[in-house]
Parts: sequence; C-alpha cells; structure tokens
Amino acid sequence: MLFIFTKDSIELSIFSSLLSVDSSLLKFLIIANEKNSPVYALHLNDISYPLVDVSITNSPTPVTSPTTRGGVYFSDTFAYKIKGRIDDVSIIPALSKTMLGPNVEFGEIKITTQIQSDNKKINLSLFTNLINSVQNLSTIELNMILVRLEPI
Repeated sequence: MLFIFTKDSIELSIFSSLLSVDSSLLKFLIIANEKNSPVYALHLNDISYPLVDVSITNSPTPVTSPTTRGGVYFSDTFAYKIKGRIDDVSIIPALSKTMLGPNVEFGEIKITTQIQSDNKKINLSLFTNLINSVQNLSTIELNMILVRLEPI
C-alpha cells in the first residue's frame, strides 16, 4: 500500500488529532464549501443568523510552537479559520460576550450547515471561537477558529 502525504494532509491529521475532528469530514466540508457554497447559519443566544461568503482555510497563527495562550486556550502553529459575513448588525451585542478580552474565556459559537455526499445529506455543527470582527453600518465580518466539527 502506498501513502502519499502532503503538507496539508499532515497538518490536517495533526489538527484533527489535537481537536478530535474527523479529518475526512473536515476535508469534505472544505471541498464542498469551495464547490457548492452550502447554506450556513450562525446560532447565538437562541437566534439564528444567515452566515454568507464563508471561507474555510488552514492558516498560520502567530505562535512558533503549539502552546496554551495566556493559560486560557490552546493554539497550534496552524489553525482552520472560518471567515463569514452576517448582514444583521443586531448580533453585535451578543458577539461581545463570546470574545476573549473583557471575558475570561471564549464563548463557543455554533454554526450549522448541510453538505451532500453520494446523494446523502449530512448535517454538520461547527463550533468556533471568534478571534476578531470588522463591522460597517449594515454588515459584520467574522473571523473564527474551528474548535470542533460534529455530524448532527
């Protein structure tokens, strides 16, 4: 049997073992997101908000080795980042309670979506930490790190 490893597949394997993410499911979600752009909903305080223009990337973090940052959360040298936009600024007060800073810990943000594999629909929950946001008068762009990925 021949195994071919690429930098991305090794990082995906390391990431999935650290955070208990099914690497094949994550890889399939990334491919589905690039090809089909599934519908995403962000759930916060029992309210659902459409999350649009979603991208999922494996990006470097500002640490040189895996570490617990500030004794609060774990950070590796690479992380799966999710970027998306919400066209409803009424979410802003609820978001401030999820960010590290005024709070002593991150509040997880739940995002749901549905992808299709072999004519079978798979419902997924993505759990993220908000790392920053940029807002204007009518929209807010969110940058998050994937913490968990679970089939529903």
